[in-house]
Amino acid sequence: MQLFRRAAALAVSTALLAGGAMTLAPNASAVGAARCTYNDADYNAIVDVNGVNYRTGPSTRYSAKGLLYTGDRVRVHCGTSNWLYTSLTKRSTTGLAKGTAGWVRSDMLFQLAG
Repeated sequence: MQLFRRAAALAVSTALLAGGAMTLAPNASAVGAARCTYNDADYNAIVDVNGVNYRTGPSTRYSAKGLLYTGDRVRVHCGTSNWLYTSLTKRSTTGLAKGTAGWVRSDMLFQLAG
């Protein structure tokens, strides 16, 4: 019986530690922004092309989170080379949630003031 209690206590402790580690891990947007080599004063932009890959990193080597279409709106935060780190300002045409962060090539966006 005592062996069972020790095993149960160990299992609970391990689960709590694993959960705490996940809580302390940086969120995806913090990891993505770390790849920026320059900062922009945040500005709004509209996707100007249909079927743009919304990527997890600043090149075509990174996987796509989904597609963006003409009229989808993003907020540009920073960039590297010709890639911009953005977040969606409203739900995308394809259903990506407002606030989803990702990378888009700068020539796929139409810049708006403010």
